Amino acid sequence: MGEATSRKQDDWVKNSRSFALAWGLPTAALIGAAFVASPARTIVWALALVWMGGACLANATRCGRMHCYFTGPFFLLMAVATLLHGFQVVWLGPNGWILLGVVILAGGYGALWYVPERLWGKYREAKNPGHGPG
Repeated sequence: MGEATSRKQDDWVKNSRSFALAWGLPTAALIGAAFVASPARTIVWALALVWMGGACLANATRCGRMHCYFTGPFFLLMAVATLLHGFQVVWLGPNGWILLGVVILAGGYGALWYVPERLWGKYREAKNPGHGPG
């Protein structure tokens, strides 16, 4: 079995069970918490975004999935933005939660998933240890 095949098999995005645990459940939590009061919404959204960001970074490390290099840090930054807005450190306006939701959806599930994989392919090339840099 070649390294490219092994990397694809390690991809949590391609496995329905790991995908559901890493991104499906937290996405469901984000949607469900959109309809609860702000303190609970803040905590649930922040935890869900940290969970998804961590899963993306772990998946990038496991298999080199290109979009995970972008969505991982993005979800972590959105967790910080959620905490700052939810605890009223930064005011994002009267529609701040809607704004956050749209940015999360457009960034994490749209542009940052689609664009990197169109530009550079689904998987990052594996480095060849012992064969010089890169």
